[in-house]
Amino acid sequence: MTYPAATPAYRPRIDMWTIGAFCLAVLALLIYSQGWLTLLTGGNVGDTSKSGLIRNLFLPAYAAGVVLLAMSPGATLAALLRQPFLILLMVIVAASLLWSDAPDQTMRRIVALYATTLTGVVLAGRYSWATLAEIMAATFLILGVLCLLLIFGLPGIGKMTEIFPGAWRGVWPEKNALGGNMALGFGLCAAAALLNPRRAWLWWGAAALALLLVLGSTSKTSLISLILGGMALGFVFLVRRGPVSGVMATFAAVVGALGIAGFLLFAADVFLGLLGKDATLTGRTKIWAAVYHQIQLRPWTGYGYGATWDNESGRGALAWITKEAGFRARHAHNSWLEQWLSLGLSGLAAWTLFWLQTFGAAIIAAFRHKGAYLALPYLAVYTLTTLTESIAVTWNDLRWVIFVAIAVKLAWPDPEARR
Repeated sequence: MTYPAATPAYRPRIDMWTIGAFCLAVLALLIYSQGWLTLLTGGNVGDTSKSGLIRNLFLPAYAAGVVLLAMSPGATLAALLRQPFLILLMVIVAASLLWSDAPDQTMRRIVALYATTLTGVVLAGRYSWATLAEIMAATFLILGVLCLLLIFGLPGIGKMTEIFPGAWRGVWPEKNALGGNMALGFGLCAAAALLNPRRAWLWWGAAALALLLVLGSTSKTSLISLILGGMALGFVFLVRRGPVSGVMATFAAVVGALGIAGFLLFAADVFLGLLGKDATLTGRTKIWAAVYHQIQLRPWTGYGYGATWDNESGRGALAWITKEAGFRARHAHNSWLEQWLSLGLSGLAAWTLFWLQTFGAAIIAAFRHKGAYLALPYLAVYTLTTLTESIAVTWNDLRWVIFVAIAVKLAWPDPEARR
C-alpha cells in the first residue's frame, strides 16, 4: 500500500525585493536611532534640534518609509485603520498648530512626527511578527557592534571622559542613553531568537552583546529595565507552555507587581539608594513640579506640539520652568507630563488610551500567539522609561517607531493569529 507524499512545508519566497525591503527597514531604524550623531560630532552632540544639517540627515529614513509604503499600501492602510487611538493622537497633534506658541516649529515637527510614525505603521502592516523581530534585532546588533568598535577603538568617543569617566557610552552621547537603548535591544534580540529558531544562535548572541553593553554603561536603572524585560519574556514563555504554568505565572506576576508597588510606595528611599539616586531623581522632581505649574495655566490646550523646549525668548513656559527648576531642561523627563504640556488634556487622554489599548493587547497576546515574545518585554521596559524620559509621541526617535510598530501589529496580527 502506498501513501501520498507529504506536502512540503511552505517557505516564503525570498527574492531581491524582499532582501532590499528588509535592508531598507533596517536602514530607517538605524537613522532613527541617532547613533550616528556621535560619529558626526565627535561625541560633542549638544543641542542639535535646530541644526538644518541634522534635520536633513533624517530625510533618507522618511524616504525609506515612503518606499516601503508604496510596496504595501493596502496592508499599511488596513493596519492603520485598526488603531483608532493612534489616528486620534495624530489629529490632536496637528490641531495643536492652531494654539502653538511657535507655529513654525510645531509645523516642522508635525511633519517629522508623521514621517516617523509612518515607518512604524508600514513595518507593522508589511511584516510578520518573526520578520519584524529580526528587523529590530538586526538594527540593535549593528548598533552594538558599532558601540564596541568605538569603546575599544576610539575610547575618547566611546567612553565618557567627564561626569562618569570610563563608563561606556558607545554611539550615544552619554552612558544612560547606551544603557537604556540596549535594555530595550536585549528583549528585541531575545524575541527574535525565540521567533526564528533557525537563526537563534545569532540573535541570542546579539542579546548577550546588549547585556554586556548595559553592564559596561554602569547604568543601574538600565540594568533594572533589562531585568524587567527578561521577566516579561519569562512570563510569556510560561504562559505559552500550558494552562497550569500560565495560571501560576499570572499569579506570580500580579503578586510581584503589587509587591514592587508597595516597596516603591513605602520604601522609596531604599529603592533610590540602590540606584544611586537622590530624592529628586537627579533633579527630575524639580522639573516635574515646574512643568506641572505651567500646565495649570493652559490645561486644556497646552502650548503646542514641540513648541516649548526651544523657546529662547525668555518669555514662554520654558523660561518659567528654568527659573523654578534652577537649570535648563531639554524636555519634561516624563512622557505623560510632556503630552499634557504640549497637547493639553485631550492629547494626554489620547496618548493614555493608546497606551492602555496597546499594553492590554500585549497581555492578551501572551495567551494567544507568539507575537507577545516581541511585544510584552518591549512594552514593559518602554513603559518604565516613560516615567523618567519623554520618549512618547517623539519625532525622529527609534523607540517611538518600535512602539508604534508593536502597537499597530497587536491590532493587526499575522493571518494565523487573526484566524
